Amino acid sequence: MSQAVEAYRGITALEEYRYMEILRERTRHDEAQAIYNAEKRGEERAEKRRDEHWQGVVAEKDAENEKLRQMIASLQANNKN
Repeated sequence: MSQAVEAYRGITALEEYRYMEILRERTRHDEAQAIYNAEKRGEERAEKRRDEHWQGVVAEKDAENEKLRQMIASLQANNKN
């Protein structure tokens, strides 16, 4: 067991091994950052779609309300005559 530990320590002391570990660490960080950015873009797109959806709903309701206002105005005008 002690020989395995010493062998591991010998490998980790090598410059090439440390360089490879640094590259692995950077790669993991870059992958995590790419995933985070993709998720953030996805959330922004979903939020934009939600906003567009609700703007459409509000526009439809505004149009319906305008028709009702016109009908009420017309009925009130007919009742005055």
